[in-house]
Amino acid sequence: MTLAVPPTVPPATGRLLSIDALRGLVILFMLLDHVRETFLLHRQVSDPMDIASTEPALFFSRTLAHLCAPVFVLLTGLSAWLFGEKYAGKTDVSAFLFKRGLFLVLLEFTLVNFAWTFQLPPSVIYLQVIWAIGLSMIALSLLVWLPRGWLLALSLTIIAGHNLLDAVHFSPDSALHLPWAILHDRGWIEVSEQLRLRTSYPLLPWIGVIGLGYALGPWFARAADAAVRQRRLLLCGIAGLGGFVALRLLNGYGEKPWAVGENALQTLMSFFNITKYPPSLLFIALTVSVGLLLLLVFERAQDRRWIRWLTVFGSAPMFFYLLHLYALKVLYLLGVALFGLNQGSYFGFSSVAAVWLAAVVLAVVLFPAVRWFSALKARRRDLAWLKYL
Repeated sequence: MTLAVPPTVPPATGRLLSIDALRGLVILFMLLDHVRETFLLHRQVSDPMDIASTEPALFFSRTLAHLCAPVFVLLTGLSAWLFGEKYAGKTDVSAFLFKRGLFLVLLEFTLVNFAWTFQLPPSVIYLQVIWAIGLSMIALSLLVWLPRGWLLALSLTIIAGHNLLDAVHFSPDSALHLPWAILHDRGWIEVSEQLRLRTSYPLLPWIGVIGLGYALGPWFARAADAAVRQRRLLLCGIAGLGGFVALRLLNGYGEKPWAVGENALQTLMSFFNITKYPPSLLFIALTVSVGLLLLLVFERAQDRRWIRWLTVFGSAPMFFYLLHLYALKVLYLLGVALFGLNQGSYFGFSSVAAVWLAAVVLAVVLFPAVRWFSALKARRRDLAWLKYL
């Protein structure tokens, strides 16, 4: 089996290769985290994690996966701007975002949820990252009509200020419970006695992230100066990390306090133990800043072979997402059938190292299918539905 890049994919500029490569990298981090959720479920972690009971290997594996959702949502906004540059502008962008957003919401309720539960009809539907991206795209379909400066200001305000709403809650009998559970307060929505919805990814901060990505779009325009773009990525990435460290040292706003541990490693773990549901200001500041710096690194390393491999994964993200979820579910059921429940109520691995090994093997095994679909998308541009995947 070779890991060759499909020859039918047309050459891309460094700015576009860096976007697909970064998307490919976070997709692989997502694969790692989903292998953990599938085969290490007996050692589930909280949010933020319990430092006293979470071993360093598990902590850093989970922390690495924190990059996935913020970077992917940021790149979704950035890609929407590039779509508008390529086609007719904001009218096409708005229409495409609205339609694809609805498509993703439908996927979350159907193929994605079934991949997690294999239950039909479902008793619980988990509204997770695809739901959040879909609704964020619908929101962006309206926000693209704002002047760029206004959109940037609004996005930064949402990202920086939404933690002021952390103390706001509504009881299930309140008329505001449903919209608030969707926007900011992770919780349960009782649809009927047979069906509940879990809003795992509250929406509001993700609207800020996708809006920020769209506002950064002109940096990646065809006529943009690469040196200027790279300098901006460097400065903004460093500034964001500096802001994260400064706010974290203050140990106050919007995040669970960190504490000095029994040793330096525990202190470091506590410092980087941040909240994803909903993503705090510090969560977004850290992950988006790292994402901007990785865009810089990948653009400068565009001639490296490993960059081309990452772009294959990044060029077919939804196809890979669905493929790996069903592969993991089938593998888990096969494991139970062949070996039984070896971890209490679960079948699973006994170490984090096994999770990493399984993720690497699965990435290699799934690569040919992703490569085929990536080449199909590049070759069959006449099939409009392919752009939704």
